[in-house]
Amino acid sequence: MQAAIDIKKALELQRRGALMVDVRSPAEYVETTIPGAINVPIFDNAERAEIGTIYSKIGQREARRRAIELVSPKIPQILKEIDDARDPGSPPAIIFCWRGGARSLAITSFLDLAGIPALQLSGGHKAFRRHINKFFAETDFARMLIVRGPTGVGKTQLLRRLIDEKFPVVDLEGLANHRGSAFGALGLGNQPSQKMFEAALWQRLGQLHSNEYLLTEGESKHIGRLVIPERLHQAMLAGISIWVDAPLEYRIQVILQDYPARDSMAEAFKPAISSLKERLGKQVVAELLSLLGQRDWPELIRRLLVDYYDPLYLHTRPDHPVCVSITSLEDGVKKLKQAVSQLLPENLKPAAAGQI
Repeated sequence: MQAAIDIKKALELQRRGALMVDVRSPAEYVETTIPGAINVPIFDNAERAEIGTIYSKIGQREARRRAIELVSPKIPQILKEIDDARDPGSPPAIIFCWRGGARSLAITSFLDLAGIPALQLSGGHKAFRRHINKFFAETDFARMLIVRGPTGVGKTQLLRRLIDEKFPVVDLEGLANHRGSAFGALGLGNQPSQKMFEAALWQRLGQLHSNEYLLTEGESKHIGRLVIPERLHQAMLAGISIWVDAPLEYRIQVILQDYPARDSMAEAFKPAISSLKERLGKQVVAELLSLLGQRDWPELIRRLLVDYYDPLYLHTRPDHPVCVSITSLEDGVKKLKQAVSQLLPENLKPAAAGQI
């Protein structure tokens, strides 16, 4: 059996059901991995750090010996975990580490000895990163429809409803785990790493590659601390805009729904509101903080929309967009679908999702 496989063949085997196994440490896996891969680490985080210290202070030979001491008792369990995770009759498991070195080679060899079909990914995760970088540097993205509008009209909710109806939506905020605003991270936990964001974005774009258009929300180049790849962002700027508007009271209700645990998060709002002093002035910020202290959420949101968000974002309204005015989520879904039909009537019924 071929012992190693390149990244293109590996991804093709993964599409056919092959199990991707990342044998790097849990910390490396959390930072970034190949989408769909499971983590069966040879070393835990502390063990990896120990081996690295031995390597840098004493030498490679001693580091390798210590690595063997640490991993030897784990081999039976590692092999069992990989074998149990494989679907019977699927292609060989694909084993990878950082750069296709000793860790993945060792596990691939032991799997082969145990009669468990496995291949080592040549170049490891670094080969996957080169594949991702090439994809974003060279891909000409499909015609793009960009949903824009003032804060609170529920653009993300509308797009997620269209995902349910199999429209070719790229949910950038969902992939970035951020709402794309000054308060966008509150209540959502940590964002993924830039590398993991790009990997998830690559995966989603691959699922949609057979469609003649893509539908996404208008974003600045940064979503929180993450950056949209340049070529994709330029395609978004050149896309056709659909401007969604809604009454102020409706927008306030949408934002209240976005922050259901707002009372327990009140302290977290303070730094974000205080950071607006340069734009709004001390007096306005003091008034906003007072409303926060009173937990007067509807009035606080109203003031933030009128004083901050609308002046900041309404200038982004493009010239001559397709305009949609909505009064409810259901109304918005219906009218957004009509707008897509108006722009791309042949694509009102989206094509089935494809693969890279």
